[in-house]
Amino acid sequence: MTIVIFVLILWYGSLFFQSFFLHRYAAHQVFTMSKTMERITFVLTWIFQGSSYLSAYGYGVMHRMHHAYTDTEKDPHSPSYDANLFAMMWKTKTIYQDINKQRIEVDQRFTKNVPQWKGFDAFASSRISRILWISLYILFFVFFATSLWQWLLLPITFLMAPIHGVIINWFGHIYGYVNFKMKNTSKNLFRFDFLMMGEGYHNNHHKYASSPNFGVKWYEIDVTYLIIIVLNALGLIRLKPVAIKVK
Repeated sequence: MTIVIFVLILWYGSLFFQSFFLHRYAAHQVFTMSKTMERITFVLTWIFQGSSYLSAYGYGVMHRMHHAYTDTEKDPHSPSYDANLFAMMWKTKTIYQDINKQRIEVDQRFTKNVPQWKGFDAFASSRISRILWISLYILFFVFFATSLWQWLLLPITFLMAPIHGVIINWFGHIYGYVNFKMKNTSKNLFRFDFLMMGEGYHNNHHKYASSPNFGVKWYEIDVTYLIIIVLNALGLIRLKPVAIKVK
Protein backbone atom coordinates (compact mmCIF):
# COMPACT_ATOMS: atom_id res chain seq x y z
CA MET A 1 0.00 0.00 0.00
CA THR A 2 2.89 2.36 0.79
CA ILE A 3 4.27 1.94 -2.74
CA VAL A 4 0.91 2.68 -4.35
CA ILE A 5 0.48 5.83 -2.25
CA PHE A 6 4.05 6.90 -3.10
CA VAL A 7 3.48 6.48 -6.85
CA LEU A 8 0.15 8.33 -6.65
CA ILE A 9 1.81 11.24 -4.84
CA LEU A 10 4.50 11.38 -7.51
CA TRP A 11 1.91 11.06 -10.30
CA TYR A 12 -0.28 13.92 -9.16
CA GLY A 13 2.56 16.05 -7.77
CA SER A 14 4.54 15.83 -11.00
CA LEU A 15 1.39 16.36 -13.04
CA PHE A 16 0.36 19.43 -11.06
CA PHE A 17 3.68 21.21 -11.52
CA GLN A 18 3.80 20.27 -15.18
CA SER A 19 0.30 21.69 -15.69
CA PHE A 20 0.54 24.66 -13.29
CA PHE A 21 4.13 25.79 -13.85
CA LEU A 22 5.39 24.46 -17.18
CA HIS A 23 2.14 24.62 -19.13
CA ARG A 24 -0.08 27.40 -17.79
CA TYR A 25 2.69 29.66 -16.50
CA ALA A 26 5.76 29.11 -18.69
CA ALA A 27 4.01 28.41 -22.00
CA HIS A 28 0.77 30.42 -21.75
CA GLN A 29 1.46 32.85 -18.90
CA VAL A 30 -2.16 32.92 -17.74
CA PHE A 31 -0.97 34.24 -14.37
CA THR A 32 2.04 36.03 -12.92
CA MET A 33 4.13 35.33 -9.83
CA SER A 34 7.02 36.97 -8.03
CA LYS A 35 10.59 35.99 -8.84
CA THR A 36 10.89 34.33 -5.43
CA MET A 37 7.73 32.28 -6.01
CA GLU A 38 9.00 31.36 -9.47
CA ARG A 39 12.28 30.05 -8.06
CA ILE A 40 10.44 28.07 -5.37
CA THR A 41 8.25 26.53 -8.05
CA PHE A 42 11.31 25.59 -10.13
CA VAL A 43 12.64 23.62 -7.14
CA LEU A 44 9.28 22.00 -6.37
CA THR A 45 8.97 20.94 -10.01
CA TRP A 46 12.38 19.26 -9.74
CA ILE A 47 11.40 17.52 -6.49
CA PHE A 48 8.17 16.07 -7.85
CA GLN A 49 9.34 15.31 -11.41
CA GLY A 50 12.63 13.93 -10.14
CA SER A 51 14.44 11.88 -12.75
CA SER A 52 12.10 13.10 -15.51
CA TYR A 53 12.50 16.83 -14.73
CA LEU A 54 11.52 19.15 -17.58
CA SER A 55 12.89 22.64 -18.05
CA ALA A 56 10.30 25.46 -18.05
CA TYR A 57 12.13 27.03 -20.99
CA GLY A 58 12.35 23.89 -23.13
CA TYR A 59 8.77 22.88 -22.35
CA GLY A 60 7.36 26.38 -22.73
CA VAL A 61 8.93 27.05 -26.12
CA MET A 62 8.07 23.62 -27.50
CA HIS A 63 4.47 23.86 -26.34
CA ARG A 64 4.04 27.23 -28.03
CA MET A 65 5.33 25.64 -31.22
CA HIS A 66 2.76 22.85 -30.78
CA HIS A 67 -0.07 25.37 -30.71
CA ALA A 68 1.28 27.31 -33.67
CA TYR A 69 1.86 24.22 -35.84
CA THR A 70 -0.71 21.73 -34.49
CA ASP A 71 -0.98 18.60 -36.66
CA THR A 72 1.41 19.87 -39.32
CA GLU A 73 4.93 18.73 -40.20
CA LYS A 74 6.33 21.45 -37.91
CA ASP A 75 4.41 20.18 -34.87
CA PRO A 76 6.95 18.88 -32.30
CA HIS A 77 4.56 16.02 -31.48
CA SER A 78 1.63 14.90 -33.60
CA PRO A 79 0.05 11.48 -34.21
CA SER A 80 -0.75 12.80 -37.70
CA TYR A 81 2.94 12.93 -38.64
CA ASP A 82 4.61 10.39 -36.36
CA ALA A 83 4.47 6.71 -37.26
CA ASN A 84 3.78 5.49 -33.73
CA LEU A 85 3.77 6.51 -30.09
CA PHE A 86 7.46 5.75 -29.55
CA ALA A 87 8.53 7.61 -32.70
CA MET A 88 6.65 10.65 -31.43
CA MET A 89 8.26 10.39 -28.00
CA TRP A 90 11.74 10.22 -29.49
CA LYS A 91 11.06 13.16 -31.82
CA THR A 92 9.67 15.19 -28.91
CA LYS A 93 12.72 14.40 -26.78
CA THR A 94 15.10 15.47 -29.55
CA ILE A 95 13.32 18.75 -30.25
CA TYR A 96 13.00 19.52 -26.53
CA GLN A 97 16.74 19.00 -25.98
CA ASP A 98 17.64 21.06 -29.05
CA ILE A 99 15.49 23.93 -27.77
CA ASN A 100 16.63 23.66 -24.17
CA LYS A 101 20.30 23.57 -25.09
CA GLN A 102 19.72 26.28 -27.70
CA ARG A 103 21.17 24.15 -30.49
CA ILE A 104 18.54 25.39 -32.95
CA GLU A 105 17.29 28.85 -33.82
CA VAL A 106 13.76 29.50 -32.56
CA ASP A 107 11.39 32.27 -33.61
CA GLN A 108 11.31 35.02 -30.96
CA ARG A 109 7.53 34.74 -30.61
CA PHE A 110 8.06 31.31 -29.02
CA THR A 111 10.72 32.45 -26.54
CA LYS A 112 9.31 35.78 -25.36
CA ASN A 113 9.12 35.96 -21.55
CA VAL A 114 9.50 32.18 -21.10
CA PRO A 115 11.05 31.75 -17.60
CA GLN A 116 14.61 30.52 -17.48
CA TRP A 117 16.95 29.59 -14.63
CA LYS A 118 19.97 28.33 -16.52
CA GLY A 119 22.12 27.33 -13.56
CA PHE A 120 19.40 25.35 -11.82
CA ASP A 121 18.17 23.78 -15.06
CA ALA A 122 21.71 22.61 -15.84
CA PHE A 123 21.85 20.81 -12.50
CA ALA A 124 18.24 19.53 -12.45
CA SER A 125 18.56 18.18 -16.00
CA SER A 126 22.02 16.67 -15.43
CA ARG A 127 22.80 12.98 -15.47
CA ILE A 128 23.91 13.22 -11.84
CA SER A 129 20.52 14.57 -10.76
CA ARG A 130 18.59 11.96 -12.73
CA ILE A 131 20.71 9.08 -11.41
CA LEU A 132 20.31 10.40 -7.86
CA TRP A 133 16.51 10.37 -8.15
CA ILE A 134 16.45 6.94 -9.78
CA SER A 135 18.63 5.59 -6.96
CA LEU A 136 16.31 7.08 -4.34
CA TYR A 137 13.25 5.55 -6.04
CA ILE A 138 14.90 2.12 -6.13
CA LEU A 139 15.88 2.36 -2.45
CA PHE A 140 12.32 3.32 -1.55
CA PHE A 141 10.99 0.25 -3.36
CA VAL A 142 13.62 -1.96 -1.71
CA PHE A 143 12.43 -0.87 1.74
CA PHE A 144 8.69 -0.66 1.16
CA ALA A 145 7.67 -2.99 -1.69
CA THR A 146 5.72 -5.93 -0.30
CA SER A 147 4.76 -7.72 -3.53
CA LEU A 148 6.52 -8.45 -6.80
CA TRP A 149 3.80 -6.71 -8.83
CA GLN A 150 4.62 -3.42 -7.11
CA TRP A 151 8.01 -3.39 -8.86
CA LEU A 152 6.12 -2.98 -12.12
CA LEU A 153 5.34 0.57 -10.95
CA LEU A 154 9.04 1.47 -10.63
CA PRO A 155 9.58 2.44 -14.32
CA ILE A 156 6.65 4.87 -14.02
CA THR A 157 8.55 6.79 -11.34
CA PHE A 158 11.54 7.11 -13.69
CA LEU A 159 9.49 8.44 -16.65
CA MET A 160 6.64 10.31 -15.00
CA ALA A 161 6.81 13.52 -17.08
CA PRO A 162 7.14 11.79 -20.49
CA ILE A 163 4.21 9.51 -19.60
CA HIS A 164 2.06 12.54 -18.80
CA GLY A 165 3.14 14.13 -22.05
CA VAL A 166 2.34 11.15 -24.22
CA ILE A 167 -1.12 10.70 -22.70
CA ILE A 168 -2.08 14.18 -23.90
CA ASN A 169 0.05 14.56 -27.02
CA TRP A 170 -0.75 11.13 -28.46
CA PHE A 171 -4.01 9.85 -26.99
CA GLY A 172 -5.43 13.37 -26.63
CA HIS A 173 -5.26 13.72 -30.41
CA ILE A 174 -6.77 10.31 -31.18
CA TYR A 175 -9.41 9.38 -28.58
CA GLY A 176 -12.19 11.26 -26.85
CA TYR A 177 -14.87 13.78 -27.68
CA VAL A 178 -14.87 17.34 -29.02
CA ASN A 179 -16.72 20.43 -27.88
CA PHE A 180 -15.26 22.56 -30.66
CA LYS A 181 -14.59 21.65 -34.28
CA MET A 182 -11.19 23.02 -35.31
CA LYS A 183 -8.55 22.41 -37.92
CA ASN A 184 -6.72 19.97 -35.64
CA THR A 185 -7.31 16.59 -34.03
CA SER A 186 -7.37 17.70 -30.38
CA LYS A 187 -9.90 15.89 -28.20
CA ASN A 188 -11.13 15.82 -24.62
CA LEU A 189 -10.14 12.52 -23.05
CA PHE A 190 -12.59 12.50 -20.12
CA ARG A 191 -15.92 14.03 -19.11
CA PHE A 192 -14.42 14.40 -15.65
CA ASP A 193 -10.65 14.47 -15.81
CA PHE A 194 -9.73 12.45 -12.72
CA LEU A 195 -6.46 11.25 -14.26
CA MET A 196 -4.80 14.39 -15.69
CA MET A 197 -6.10 17.17 -13.40
CA GLY A 198 -7.64 19.13 -16.27
CA GLU A 199 -4.99 18.52 -18.92
CA GLY A 200 -7.28 15.93 -20.50
CA TYR A 201 -9.61 18.68 -21.74
CA HIS A 202 -7.29 19.12 -24.68
CA ASN A 203 -9.88 20.15 -27.27
CA ASN A 204 -11.11 22.91 -24.96
CA HIS A 205 -7.54 24.06 -24.39
CA HIS A 206 -6.79 24.31 -28.11
CA LYS A 207 -9.91 26.43 -28.52
CA TYR A 208 -9.13 28.76 -25.60
CA ALA A 209 -5.36 28.51 -25.15
CA SER A 210 -5.16 31.66 -23.01
CA SER A 211 -7.76 30.48 -20.49
CA PRO A 212 -6.55 29.26 -17.09
CA ASN A 213 -9.59 26.97 -16.88
CA PHE A 214 -9.50 24.04 -19.33
CA GLY A 215 -13.06 22.96 -18.53
CA VAL A 216 -16.00 24.61 -20.30
CA LYS A 217 -18.96 22.33 -19.56
CA TRP A 218 -20.42 22.14 -16.04
CA TYR A 219 -19.13 18.59 -15.58
CA GLU A 220 -15.63 19.33 -16.91
CA ILE A 221 -13.97 20.08 -13.58
CA ASP A 222 -10.39 21.32 -13.93
CA VAL A 223 -8.71 20.41 -10.63
CA THR A 224 -5.53 22.36 -11.43
CA TYR A 225 -7.61 25.47 -12.07
CA LEU A 226 -9.33 25.08 -8.69
CA ILE A 227 -5.89 25.05 -7.03
CA ILE A 228 -4.89 28.10 -9.08
CA ILE A 229 -7.98 29.92 -7.77
CA VAL A 230 -6.89 29.19 -4.19
CA LEU A 231 -3.29 30.31 -4.84
CA ASN A 232 -4.61 33.49 -6.45
CA ALA A 233 -6.85 34.16 -3.43
CA LEU A 234 -3.85 33.69 -1.13
CA GLY A 235 -1.85 36.21 -3.18
CA LEU A 236 0.84 33.71 -4.18
CA ILE A 237 0.05 34.24 -7.88
CA ARG A 238 -2.04 36.76 -9.81
CA LEU A 239 -4.44 35.57 -12.50
CA LYS A 240 -4.69 37.64 -15.65
CA PRO A 241 -8.22 38.68 -16.64
CA VAL A 242 -9.58 36.50 -19.43
CA ALA A 243 -13.00 36.93 -21.05
CA ILE A 244 -14.43 33.75 -22.55
CA LYS A 245 -17.77 33.28 -24.24
CA VAL A 246 -18.82 29.68 -24.71
CA LYS A 247 -21.88 28.72 -26.74
